[in-house]
Amino acid sequence: MTIRWGVSPIAWCNDDMPELGADTTLDMLLSDVRDIGFDGVELGNKFPRDAATLKPIMQSYGLAVTGGWYSANLLTRDAETEIAALSSHLALLEAMGSSVFILAETSNAVHCDREGSRLDTHPILPADDWRQFGERLNTVARYINDRGLRFAYHHHLGTVVETRDELDRFFDATGDHVGLVLDTGHAVYGGIEPIDVIRTRPERVTHVHCKDIRQAKYDAFRADGTSFLNGVVGGMFTTPGDGDYDYRPFMQALADMAYSGWIVIEAEQDPAVANPREYSQLGLDTLKRLAAEVGLG
Repeated sequence: MTIRWGVSPIAWCNDDMPELGADTTLDMLLSDVRDIGFDGVELGNKFPRDAATLKPIMQSYGLAVTGGWYSANLLTRDAETEIAALSSHLALLEAMGSSVFILAETSNAVHCDREGSRLDTHPILPADDWRQFGERLNTVARYINDRGLRFAYHHHLGTVVETRDELDRFFDATGDHVGLVLDTGHAVYGGIEPIDVIRTRPERVTHVHCKDIRQAKYDAFRADGTSFLNGVVGGMFTTPGDGDYDYRPFMQALADMAYSGWIVIEAEQDPAVANPREYSQLGLDTLKRLAAEVGLG
């Protein structure tokens, strides 16, 4: 097994709420990521999007680009149109030597609506639409995989793949070449036990995002009709080792399936409240210790 440790820049600056971490520079972010001890970082809004500019920057910090979020619209356009739309993002990842292409369906997602959405609602894909959605995902994933990257679909609160039933529908509608970003925080809040996914669908676990949860905060926000983004600001997520999720059995399950790839820490909080360097260091130290204990490495 080969594990590489990555981090999301969302702890420093949030793409959906750019006011969070607005004063953070790319140098500040990458200096922290390097000094904490990560191997790589996912793309975010502080990163230049042309390889000629980005590559020497990343080389100067000794960091890899693990991948980066791509927002798809496969519910409203066909696979060939989507492939054309994602071409520049894919070309950047290829040029940067990235190994993972992360895609989420956002054409009718509500998680980015800070004031008009609620944690207790999300879009529901009609049963008759899953076949077409799956066929389009199959085509896009095959194209990405053929280009040499690992396709990874990101299940997410506020989207059509939020709950366990929807994740099962996703699996049923797609082939095994359609990988998954297994995100612990989104899984638990969506009623999905991450360990069950590892044990029942190990062939799908392509990429791993680790964010911890504060269940009491989430329950209160959901009951109050709070939005996903306001829940983030309010602290319903935190870094591994600081929340309620027990990561040791999760890391054991990854070891049991012989997981090989990136484990990315996402301390998705307000950086003005939760110092991103301190929280990300805690997350990395926690997961590295547990990985060593269970023989994952």
